[in-house]
Amino acid sequence: MVAKKKRKDPLWAKLLLWLGALLLVASGGGIIGGKLLLDHYSDEITHPGGLGAAATEGKNIDGPINLLLVGVDERVNNTEMGVRADSIIIAHVPASHDGVYLTSIPRDTKVRIPAHPATKYPGGTDKINAAFQGGFQNGGGREGGLELLAETVGNLAGGLKFNGAAIVNFDGFKGLVKALGGVHMCVDERVISIHTGWNTKTGKEGVPFNFVNDLPTTLKPNMRAQTYEVGCYDMEPWEALDYVRQRDKLANNDGDYGRQRHQQQFIKAMMKKATTAGVILNPIKMTEILNSLGDAVSFYNNKVDLTDWIFTLKGIKPDQMITLKVNNGDYHSETINGKSYETLDETAKELLTAIVRDQVGPFVAAHPEMVNNDADTAATAPGATPTKSPSVKASNR
Repeated sequence: MVAKKKRKDPLWAKLLLWLGALLLVASGGGIIGGKLLLDHYSDEITHPGGLGAAATEGKNIDGPINLLLVGVDERVNNTEMGVRADSIIIAHVPASHDGVYLTSIPRDTKVRIPAHPATKYPGGTDKINAAFQGGFQNGGGREGGLELLAETVGNLAGGLKFNGAAIVNFDGFKGLVKALGGVHMCVDERVISIHTGWNTKTGKEGVPFNFVNDLPTTLKPNMRAQTYEVGCYDMEPWEALDYVRQRDKLANNDGDYGRQRHQQQFIKAMMKKATTAGVILNPIKMTEILNSLGDAVSFYNNKVDLTDWIFTLKGIKPDQMITLKVNNGDYHSETINGKSYETLDETAKELLTAIVRDQVGPFVAAHPEMVNNDADTAATAPGATPTKSPSVKASNR
């Protein structure tokens, strides 16, 4: 196990699992036990509350569906830093229920966060990831944090309401990827890991970089960093998880935008693996996956039974997932009083309006540049040859 440097670890996987896991169960549920089995797992992963004023009214998910998917950075033994949402995705399912649009909101987006009297949070202008902390503090917990974040995201989108939301546990997520047996990933830019490396003399695993002010600087003596070259590979669980955590050493210098893109691609890769016959027709593997859900998923179902969610979304396939990039994947930075924020351009704001109006399909048709290229296109990049591992062989671990 690699000794982790105490730095701003987004635990991105907390949110990425949920959509893949939910649709995974939807695809496999009818084969391995139907409604009774789903009711059993519903008791383990569903939670009340968490959406507050941002929740839709009633128990009807027959029309368009909006889900808030959240990854939080929980600082153990660090009350000063608190808990912030490091990954925020709006998952929009049109009323036709024939696809999913995933839109990542940059965590540094400048927003007006409403006051939250229950936790004595006064509100104000801040980065959007601070909303979770505002609702989490003073006993608000995850439900309070999710509630304030949902209201903040809803206001940013001009009145968006959510049918449900999810927070995913990182450690549980690792168990689920292991149960899947890894995934097939296509690397679209050279990525150097700041978390995983090997000593060239002893062969021992360790953190490869020195850190200054929480940022990686130079390689440590005799250390070689894990590197992911452009191409398509069958990644082992540790490789896939390490790859999509990276944001500091990306070849295109696209930072959080690159990581968001890789996270979205990872969702697709998980769904593709989960819906293969080798998984859904294997009762042992399916049981391992389903048993990991309780440790991995906290789903706030807004009083709608999990079985209704699953059977409503069961027809959606991996190739019907469209991943979208705000600001065309470019930085739109603004510094106010020494603090750096991201701002949304007009096209990004129009996308949020289209989500509210359930007009994302026509919007995307008019703005194809906002669609992230399918990860599979990496296979056609120069020198990209599908192989078993992107660089370091499993024997090195």
